[in-house]
Amino acid sequence: MPMNFISSGLQAIRNLKLQNGEFLLIKEIPSSSPGRADAPPRHILVKIRLNPVARSNIFIEIRLPEPELWNGRFLGLGNGGAAGSINPAIFTQPLWDGYAAASTDLGTSPDPDSGIGNPEVWRDFGYRATHFMTVTAKEIIQAYYGRGPEFSYFSGCSTGGQQALQEAQRYPEDYDGILARLPAHCRTPLHAYFLWNFQILQKCPFSAEQEANVIAAGNEYMAPREIPMVAGKIISDPRCTPADIEAVVALAMKKDASLTPEHAEALRLLFGGPVHAATGERIFDGIPFGSSFDIARGNLYLFRWVFGKERDLMTINFAGDIDTYTAELGPLLNAENPDLSRFEQHGGKLIITSGSADSCVPYHATLDYYERAAEAVGSLEHLREFCLFYLIPGMSHGPGPGVNQLPDLLNLLTRWRENAEFPGTLAGERLEDDRLIFQLPIAPYPEKIVLDEKNGEPKAISGPRGGVNRIAQRFLPPAGE
Repeated sequence: MPMNFISSGLQAIRNLKLQNGEFLLIKEIPSSSPGRADAPPRHILVKIRLNPVARSNIFIEIRLPEPELWNGRFLGLGNGGAAGSINPAIFTQPLWDGYAAASTDLGTSPDPDSGIGNPEVWRDFGYRATHFMTVTAKEIIQAYYGRGPEFSYFSGCSTGGQQALQEAQRYPEDYDGILARLPAHCRTPLHAYFLWNFQILQKCPFSAEQEANVIAAGNEYMAPREIPMVAGKIISDPRCTPADIEAVVALAMKKDASLTPEHAEALRLLFGGPVHAATGERIFDGIPFGSSFDIARGNLYLFRWVFGKERDLMTINFAGDIDTYTAELGPLLNAENPDLSRFEQHGGKLIITSGSADSCVPYHATLDYYERAAEAVGSLEHLREFCLFYLIPGMSHGPGPGVNQLPDLLNLLTRWRENAEFPGTLAGERLEDDRLIFQLPIAPYPEKIVLDEKNGEPKAISGPRGGVNRIAQRFLPPAGE
């Protein structure tokens, strides 16, 4: 592409008038290692700061491949945790794939404590920064290439999954396809779960060996419900009953003589999940069998946002304090509106995934959200026309002990949206040191995988629906502006 095209495109960006914002950098970035897939190709980097209102400070990065490499698509990229920065490595593969891409720090720079007592940061983190990033990036794309994107997609994991579902619910025309992986959409109940686990484990800690034995007890107890290739190794469907919890606690006590009655009671609370101390209402479900305790008790910054730095986390109660916390943050952070009709009318396609061994963002709130979305649209069959949910066997908040190789979900999403190719059953694999451990197909919920009686091969059949504890409605307050 002639250099004068790039020069004119850069000038067109510089000529833009940003509303309540400023350009921090507009620069051509050469490829540091030409031809290497782990380094980005030559591209344009645009850094922007937006201040839509007082006490709001949003950073955005937009990266544009060379015009001849652009695939005509825009890709919004989600952040993780409390955000607060933008990782440049997330752009490498999208740039090689030809996407113009953007991401945001979600307005929480320089660290999570920027949100203490600041509702504008809550709004930015909850939904505003992602929408402003999207609108601004499309303006930059139009200026640089002389045309807007033909299709726009969003891909995010964890906090990025919260961003994804906020976009589908609040701004359904921003994106044509959305990939929400391990989404932390049920934000305030999820962090109440973190606090619940933190308080329990502070009072009654488990050693690494004890935790491993509890995980093994869960896998062993649930093994008869699994197909032979994974039985006892992972739990592909961790839905359970109070009787199952009692049985796993008993088996763990039998397997590990060092576990005390105090440990047994702690396990009942951890697996049972938080409830309101005064009313007994369900706040969140519990730690899934077969998953780590360690990643289920961090991320407590939201409580500092409401109660300040000085509040002892062990003194926050699950009655009036949780009510205050929910009222302050729930309407801004939670992406819980089950009405996806406007996204469907826009022609959007949505793929949601959870990991069955993920105790950081457990599957159960997402499964229940999917069921509520089916109720809102009229039927599960209708919902599956534009939205699919996959529960990935043995996946944690990262690879985990189960399936760690999946098809390119973004590619499946684009083909579904643009070519009407239904994603259907996914080909999952477990690789260790480049060695195939097992292959396991993953069917969209509520289908499950069983072995065919005739040939012994895995196949998908209709599976059970629901089966998780539904969060009380008052802990999922309506979205606020």
